[in-house]
Amino acid sequence: MKIFRKTTVSLLVLVVVIAAGLAFWEPISASEAESPVKREYDVQIARDNFGVPHVKGKTDADTAYGLAYAHSEDDFPVIQEVIAMTRARSGAIMGEEGAAIDFAAHLLDIRDTVDRKYDEIPVDVRQVLDGYAAGLNRYAEKHPNEVVLSKLFPVNGRDVAAGFVLRAPFFYGLGQTIEKLVDGEKPPKPPYEKLGDGGTPTPAGKDAEMNGSNAWAIAPRRMADGKTWLISNSHQPYEGGVAWYEAVLHSEEGLQIAGALFPGSPFVLLGHNRHLGWTNTVNQPDLIDVYTLVLNDDGTEYRLDGEWKPLEQKRVWLKAKFGPFVIPVPRTIYRSEHGPVIKNDNGAFAIRYAGIDNIRAVEQYYRIQKAADHGEWTQAMQIGGTPATNFVYADKSGKIAYYYYALHPDRKPGHDYAGLLPGDKSEVIWNGKRSWEDIPQIIDPPSGFVINANNTPFMAAGQGSELDPANFPQEMGIEARRTNRIIRALELMPLQGKISPEQLMAMKYDTAYSKKSFMGRWMEMLLAVDVGENPKLQEAQALLKQWDWNSDGKGKADAIGESMAHMAARDAYNGRKLPDASESLKEVVDHLMEHYGRLDPPLGDVQRLIRGDMNMPAFGGTDTLRAATIWEPTDDGQMRVRHGDSFIMLVAWDSQGNVESRSIQPYGAATNRPKSPHYTDQMKLFSNKQYKPVLFNWVDVVAQSKKAGRTIYRP
Repeated sequence: MKIFRKTTVSLLVLVVVIAAGLAFWEPISASEAESPVKREYDVQIARDNFGVPHVKGKTDADTAYGLAYAHSEDDFPVIQEVIAMTRARSGAIMGEEGAAIDFAAHLLDIRDTVDRKYDEIPVDVRQVLDGYAAGLNRYAEKHPNEVVLSKLFPVNGRDVAAGFVLRAPFFYGLGQTIEKLVDGEKPPKPPYEKLGDGGTPTPAGKDAEMNGSNAWAIAPRRMADGKTWLISNSHQPYEGGVAWYEAVLHSEEGLQIAGALFPGSPFVLLGHNRHLGWTNTVNQPDLIDVYTLVLNDDGTEYRLDGEWKPLEQKRVWLKAKFGPFVIPVPRTIYRSEHGPVIKNDNGAFAIRYAGIDNIRAVEQYYRIQKAADHGEWTQAMQIGGTPATNFVYADKSGKIAYYYYALHPDRKPGHDYAGLLPGDKSEVIWNGKRSWEDIPQIIDPPSGFVINANNTPFMAAGQGSELDPANFPQEMGIEARRTNRIIRALELMPLQGKISPEQLMAMKYDTAYSKKSFMGRWMEMLLAVDVGENPKLQEAQALLKQWDWNSDGKGKADAIGESMAHMAARDAYNGRKLPDASESLKEVVDHLMEHYGRLDPPLGDVQRLIRGDMNMPAFGGTDTLRAATIWEPTDDGQMRVRHGDSFIMLVAWDSQGNVESRSIQPYGAATNRPKSPHYTDQMKLFSNKQYKPVLFNWVDVVAQSKKAGRTIYRP
């Protein structure tokens, strides 16, 4: 961001003058958090054959303690980065990239929100947060050589809660709004315009604008096996702060849940208990309003309803690591009644966003994972802590549901909330959210299924079961996005008759593009390019003409077809103009010729799943139901998939209400331990579209552990 570009020269001078002190000032200036109340935690950890931790505690807090310890064993470096975010100390670990996150934490006043609101969290939830923090502290205490930042530990429940407050808004686009305003540009309004490549990394992870997922729920009357099915098919980065971590949790207070979570979470964020399950996909309704402020001559006051109000300001010091030094970068943070304020060359702009000053996500997630039926689950959902995400639900009774969930601002009609709003009129400053009943939702549709693939909620359940857009006011800012994935899913899903599990899996792993998706327009543009007498460009067009629009690795044109899909998918996903077809075609042709010497190499030679010593073909597409969303080029020209199908879980309840589940990850449970056998032990299964069983009952994992000679241990 320009917060750093404008100060490069001064920072270099600062390095010369006070270089010696820069190696020590950051930990000295950092404040140490209070530890949770000291207590003994009664918990056991067992690992299954794939290294997935199964944690059993006497209480839910005990279980959270064990989860934190087990997760630290597998991914302590990333957990430290997440904790550093909550203290606005990311820059001391991650450099300029982390300092940009710290700027956002200060701008949104995360710590003040937590400090003011923390005591409003119910006691049982705070005990879980403190238990999780204590588990992190225990690991740090036992492994001091792995701690990379002085005074980062001990942590407490407030730090854990702060992680939820900070990261949640960035999934629906807040990071892009901040980035644009800091750089003096017009703020985006999802899903019509979003930040392109090279934007500031946010707590939602790099490439947050491509975060995706598929979710399916099918009623038993539609399934040939008579079971209720839930498919959780998340698309997240394979590594980092929002890479999924699998766990199974038990406690004597009634907690029994299997699923996945992010580093820093004491709760399963998607998965199933004995009675019900849910999964999520990213949605992006318009939940952000930007106001143009009218300032007085010296910029210390802003006008509101004819009166001048003081513009709050606070000086903060960002910490940016450069080599062995941590550079202090001063910044002034502003705030008005609207929310945080950013000043740039075009004026002063205030931001108001869903979830502002809200800490209740931790309570919401804790309650839904313990819900025993749809009524309890929806009651927990109405706590209203999570600012935005689609929820797809299923349970043992056969009920299925889809919720286009968000804390939709309770906006006053009559204003253009898609553009810049006048900052001097209080009538456009909304307070509160719309009711639960206002949220687009489909429960037990006639079609017998619900699906979401990061698309508009008006494509979810098939013809005759869809919601009517006319029933939802424009002020809700509901997105109109149509991904290839939802188009293909609805093309493949029959509206009548029975569906076998094999048919369902074939749909889930579909690798084709629909001609009704962005690929239809894009292919027309590519084939219309005037290639003149260039033989390689002529050959490229000839290959594209014969392509079967399927990235399954079987066709001669799959590599060039999928490469072209990658050139346009990001713009299509975010509602932007598609790129220049001529330049894109030349770029792909040059890459394939440089690294493969041909335009028709097998897709499996180009698109790869790579980690450690493992390197294998990765099929699927950037916007196909079998997703290989984002590539990273290697030195030899292969494209390493680093984002796409990630944690996948299949859950099914039979007619007696018994639940069975299977799951898979792209890599393995030891997410940051290259020497572990579980660093890559799921890769072959993942590549071959196979699953491993989830041992849902504690007695089963204990029996498996004993048979394999593994120790069941206490942290």
